[in-house]
Amino acid sequence: MAENSKQTMNDTYETTGIPLLKDSKLSVRNVDVFYGDKQAIFDVNLDIGKNQVISMIGPSGCGKSTFLRCLNRMNDTIDICNVTGEIKLEDQNIYDRSIDVVELRARVGMVFQKPNPFPKSIYENVAYGARIHGLTDNKLELDELVESSLKRCGLWKEVKERLLEPATGLSGGQQQRLCIARAIAVNPEVILMDEPCSALDPIATATVEELIHELSQNFTICIVTHSMQQAARVSQRTAYFHLGKLIEVNDTSVVFTNPKHQLTEEYITGRIG
Repeated sequence: MAENSKQTMNDTYETTGIPLLKDSKLSVRNVDVFYGDKQAIFDVNLDIGKNQVISMIGPSGCGKSTFLRCLNRMNDTIDICNVTGEIKLEDQNIYDRSIDVVELRARVGMVFQKPNPFPKSIYENVAYGARIHGLTDNKLELDELVESSLKRCGLWKEVKERLLEPATGLSGGQQQRLCIARAIAVNPEVILMDEPCSALDPIATATVEELIHELSQNFTICIVTHSMQQAARVSQRTAYFHLGKLIEVNDTSVVFTNPKHQLTEEYITGRIG
């Protein structure tokens, strides 16, 4: 690495030991998460770049999904959960008292591990968020929004003759793409994905991974995955969590070929997991 590159990297470390970005979409500082008296996340500092895919990997129970849910305050739904520290979406602290959580979740959408279409038609699944947030003025605009969202998820040709049929009649892979279409219909800035392919077959997984690549041109995407191969395929940066701590984050190629921390290397090589 050239000396100038080293200096630039050192400038981004601040005092955390974790490489931080000067231009980020989300910035996380000193975040701790508690479930009652039990601490689940310890002093996490992380920056997530604009229009970037970042994967969060680590052993089961290491806190990566808990951390992901901090980014759109999904943990607020758990009474005993307490989050401290600061998480900024651009320059706005999302835990500020003035924040409208419904509006936040429109800006930071989420796709869950298991496809969860609403018990409504395919059309109404995609249109739901636009109706709630008043994003369209008439039926024609809503129709166009539904069509464009389904097209962006590669689902339009498969469902355009079935829009009024129940979404639950779709295959698992189609349902997950529908959930992604539902998320992007409200034009979020960030999409969170919590193991979005774990319930899918390899063909459906490949389709969703290609979709992630295409969507990253317009959205910032944070994906929790149990698959290191998937992380290597879809993300530009990878963050490794272990026992509630962020151990290492770097370019994906660096994490998988030249990890800086022994724990990361042991996980990558299969010695822990």
